[in-house]
Amino acid sequence: MKKILKITLWSVLIIIMLLAGLMAVFLYKVKNGFPVSYETDAPKLAFPANQSAVLLFSKSTGFRHSASIDASKLVIADLAKKNNWFLVETEEGGIFNTEQLAKFSTVIFNNSTGEVINDEQKRVLEQYVENGGSLIGIHGAGDNSHHWDWYVQNLLGSEFSHHPIEKHIQKTDVLLDNQADSLQTNQIPEKWSHADEWYVFFENPRKKGFNIVCSINGDSINPSGNMTLLASDKNFGMGKDHPVAWSKRVGKGKTFYTSMGHDETAWKNQNFVQLIENAIKWTQHKE
Repeated sequence: MKKILKITLWSVLIIIMLLAGLMAVFLYKVKNGFPVSYETDAPKLAFPANQSAVLLFSKSTGFRHSASIDASKLVIADLAKKNNWFLVETEEGGIFNTEQLAKFSTVIFNNSTGEVINDEQKRVLEQYVENGGSLIGIHGAGDNSHHWDWYVQNLLGSEFSHHPIEKHIQKTDVLLDNQADSLQTNQIPEKWSHADEWYVFFENPRKKGFNIVCSINGDSINPSGNMTLLASDKNFGMGKDHPVAWSKRVGKGKTFYTSMGHDETAWKNQNFVQLIENAIKWTQHKE
């Protein structure tokens, strides 16, 4: 009997250790992404002379939002047809070279997580934006797995802290900001209902000089990201003023980020799709 009990206890302990190891690996992947080889070969592309070019970049080395990425590709392809955009959809980082990147009006980091391009490619993207290009980030593009100061300062405005755990997906009202650019809010109601994974950042990007496009009432959700034994200091939110989409002028260029877009249901919400369409049009607008 004692032998059986001993074997059982050791078996339980081994299982617990294995589960803890798997959880540690998962958390590392979420926060840092896994090291991968970086693509450096420039793709062969012919850019039409009569179309604005949009780059949809969906590579991820951290947590992959597969359902959202797959749904977004179809929706953005439809938007490209509607607006006569030349859409290039890729997960190959070789496209981040000075010559080809300059031909795009807009680059979209489509739920891109982890370090998806190398240091040289990062500098090319920074210069592209500062010289008049535009960068849009969707949801996972705003998590803390990128480890890129320029990116945080010019696209996000603040470091990502966590997202709700107990109530992972929550529905609340999205509110347009009364100071938002009309190009960014065109055909979107002042208040609309949406369910998403609401990211919590350490600071409000409004305080960092970003122009808020829309927000939620942070008091209307449970923002706690606490996890037993893993995180006990994430029981906080951003307060009542909880931005969920914002923009900024960076040098001669523009950035736009929305923390919405966790799964495929976002791409079925016409107001969210309109927000993305407006953001792309705003980045292309010459002033």
